Amino acid sequence: MVTVERSRLVILGIDEEGLGGLTDRARRILADADVIVGAAPILALLESLPGRKVVLEPEMSKALEQVKEALRARQPVLVSSGDPLFYGVARYLCDRLGKDCFEILPHVSSMQLAFARVKESWEDAYLTNLAGRPIEAVLDRIRTAEKVGLFSSDELTPPRVARELLQRGIDYFRAYVCENLGSPDERVTQAELADLAALEFNALNVLILVRKPNRPDRASRASRHRLFGNPDEAFAQTKPRRCLVTQAEVRAVALAQLDIRATSTVWDIGAGSGSVAIEAAQLAYQGMVYAIEPEPADIALIQANAESFGVPNVRPVLGRAPEVLASLPEPDAVFVGGTGRQPDHVITAAYHRLCPGGNLVVNVATVEGLASSYQILKGLAGGVRVWNLGIWRGIEQMERLRFEAVPPTFLLAVNKQDEGDD
Repeated sequence: MVTVERSRLVILGIDEEGLGGLTDRARRILADADVIVGAAPILALLESLPGRKVVLEPEMSKALEQVKEALRARQPVLVSSGDPLFYGVARYLCDRLGKDCFEILPHVSSMQLAFARVKESWEDAYLTNLAGRPIEAVLDRIRTAEKVGLFSSDELTPPRVARELLQRGIDYFRAYVCENLGSPDERVTQAELADLAALEFNALNVLILVRKPNRPDRASRASRHRLFGNPDEAFAQTKPRRCLVTQAEVRAVALAQLDIRATSTVWDIGAGSGSVAIEAAQLAYQGMVYAIEPEPADIALIQANAESFGVPNVRPVLGRAPEVLASLPEPDAVFVGGTGRQPDHVITAAYHRLCPGGNLVVNVATVEGLASSYQILKGLAGGVRVWNLGIWRGIEQMERLRFEAVPPTFLLAVNKQDEGDD
């Protein structure tokens, strides 16, 4: 059998100078490319090149299909601003298509340029992108940082960030706004936060915050809650259905199997009062958790519990799975606590939307539900991990230790392997 070697797509970083700011090797790669994929403003810098230009779709699932198509070309190239691995497209593509499909040639990141302009090291700085991030999670990290580098967004502009900081008493940073880095109209503005709140800036900017000498943190509201495994009674619940909350011990095991990371996107299907969603949000403090629930009364409970726990990155979604799932971004982890009358459709839809490498955990209370869910997951993923969780909680009665049984439950978990290209 003859093996045909696939072409590798070069992900190439570029800046405002276009071809003039690239190395000789990078210019040769672009000159020889038969397909060049990228955002329209970047492609406009490369009009003189002969390769066919493909404008990259902003929706990542569509962009992924474009990249798969480009990989069929002889010498494909994707152009990205700055360093494609620093809050760029490269990590997303490597995670989903495999590192062997790509070669990455980075350019200087605008974040790196910004720190160079203000003559500060960035090795110990808190760095993040504000686009799509809950403001509270970012502010809590800023509170204790020595230096901060932020990619601004249309919603969270430098003046807005300054106002949010000042409202919380975080006034101990000197601010720099670096605009249009690398272009002829580059500008760096140094200001106090109080002054920054009244200024306006170009949309292409990086905000740097440097703590003033010998200035301590302002204390945040101390958390009354554990990171996960909080007591069942810590959550507001609909009293007739209190026993249906996912028990603390089960939540702890489920969250461990979900392997949630700081930036994860998580679905909690059949969220009820939102206990799993809220503890997942505490783990995915830089990500987003979608709590899907068909009962309007429970949506109100999720909102109340999220406010009580101080997790603004929980988004309640009123609707019934699997129909409502189509409108949500692809998840890195999915917990299914309720499937209604169509478990096969809900589990199958959730698994197909799950990102490669992600984990799906299903919680069922009956043997029939266990058997059905096991067959569905086995058909989808092959290997299924299963637990029968019988919990007895110690209680003291009349100075004697006794044990009280919690209704038994079952957990099933699968990991979605990278299926590769069809």
